[in-house]
Amino acid sequence: PGRRIELKLAATGLDVTPGEYVLYVLGTVVALWLIAASVLAAFFGPLAGLAGIWGANTFLNWHRTRRTEAFISQLPEVSRVLANATQAGLSLRTSIAMAADELEAPAGDELRVVADQLAVGRTLDDALDELAARLPSRELVVLVSTLILSNRAGGQVVSSLRNLTITLEERKETRREVRTQLSQVNTTAYAVPAIGVGAMLLVNSVLPGALDRMTGSLLGQIAVVVSLGLYALGFVAIRRISKIDI
Repeated sequence: PGRRIELKLAATGLDVTPGEYVLYVLGTVVALWLIAASVLAAFFGPLAGLAGIWGANTFLNWHRTRRTEAFISQLPEVSRVLANATQAGLSLRTSIAMAADELEAPAGDELRVVADQLAVGRTLDDALDELAARLPSRELVVLVSTLILSNRAGGQVVSSLRNLTITLEERKETRREVRTQLSQVNTTAYAVPAIGVGAMLLVNSVLPGALDRMTGSLLGQIAVVVSLGLYALGFVAIRRISKIDI
């Protein structure tokens, strides 16, 4: 588990160790448990703790996705810099190191990791494959495959990278258009559970102790769990519908 957390943290770019992350999560879970139990009812304490664990994992996934998206938007520039450096007569290893110095984060940071791995003796295939696994995306897989195949077969790296640059620019514009079209749907996905939680807080504020009395019976507890599950199902369903692979 610690290794998986370390890999996720490395992909997010956060300056947090796995131990610190676990301590932060435990502190958040305890705080949410106590707040929910005191503000709502004791029954909501464990639910809030579970929500805190889910939220911590979602936070890492969100940071990883955000960093990946930023890296994808820089891929055309990465391909262009590598093509220019290769055309100037530099080796692919030197081109990667030069691109790491010229490009901004996150592309510069990720390429710096690859350059450092190459400097200590790792093969180009292993370093690039690890980069693709750390920031998974179709665009990066295409770039990595192009570099690996060109390095193995000794093909025309410059022409391949220039053609890839044009393709990446087109995919970048397509992704931007799709994201704009789906912005309203994504907002609805987050609004659905927020409305449910807001309604629950409203009921408890209008009738103090209503949630405590409702969750005092088994039937009330089942009703709360089912209703929260339906809101979660609605969130997941809307997110699935709005997910389009490009």
